Amino acid sequence: MLTQNGYAHLQVLLATFFIAGSFIVSAQLAPAAPAASLTLLRFVLATALLLPWILINAERRKKLLPALPRGLVISLFYSLFFICLFEALHTTSALNTGTLFTLVPVLTSLLGIWLLRTPIKRPQALSYLLGMLGALWIIFEGSPTRVLALQLNEGDKIFLLGVLSMCAYSLSMKLLYRGDSVGVLTCATLLGGIFWMGLAVWLTDTPLHWQALGQNDLLAMAYLVACATLGSVYLYQSGSIRLGPQRVMAYTYLNPAAVTLLPWLLIGEPIAAVLWPGIIISCLATWQLQRTSAATVPKKPSVPGTPSRRTHL
Repeated sequence: MLTQNGYAHLQVLLATFFIAGSFIVSAQLAPAAPAASLTLLRFVLATALLLPWILINAERRKKLLPALPRGLVISLFYSLFFICLFEALHTTSALNTGTLFTLVPVLTSLLGIWLLRTPIKRPQALSYLLGMLGALWIIFEGSPTRVLALQLNEGDKIFLLGVLSMCAYSLSMKLLYRGDSVGVLTCATLLGGIFWMGLAVWLTDTPLHWQALGQNDLLAMAYLVACATLGSVYLYQSGSIRLGPQRVMAYTYLNPAAVTLLPWLLIGEPIAAVLWPGIIISCLATWQLQRTSAATVPKKPSVPGTPSRRTHL
């Protein structure tokens, strides 16, 4: 029988594979429509799937309205991440975005020192370095020359903002959680995403171009809606509430490994021998981070300058 923590780890691991697949799928969708339009469609469809489940139950309906202000804050960072991803993929590659995404765990921990009062211990710092080494090994196939040749282009700079947004997204979930049903908070986050994306589309007069999406684009969008949006939001929020943002973001180091493993698991595509050391290093770093971060997760996070007692929005 799995413990609650063990179940939370499985949730975040599944979400990690969902997100890994989204990098591949998003690269296909990026040229099809503007970034804000694609993100808006993603949130609209995901909300259409989840909202009936919320509205059919009186208790969930009652909790949705109070959760909306917090959902607006959380969704702002979540929306910014996907806009940056789609926009960045116009001028950079999935390889570069995957590389930059490995900055999320260490930046989340650095921000957590201030916001959650969770210091980084030496074993954690070493694990972060090990995780980045494993991720870079997979991405650049163990070639130092390819690492040194990496240059930041305009798309990479845009995605760096997305990386910071993902850090803020994880931290805000922990800070703004008030004992809500995860499904209710997920729905509030998606509704908030529709608000922000609708506002962005309206203010910038961005054309939707949804009618231009082909069959393959629609299949890709279906994956993003069901798995990488609805599924990952629910799984990450559930995992963050139980484990804390540092332990959840530690799974980010598995992202390049997951991207490599997915074709092998789904279609039997062989994995090059040179990639296995990076996959093993990434797994070891993630496991070590789970151990070292477990002792530093605060039970009642507080914002600097405020009492430890929680305040409600």
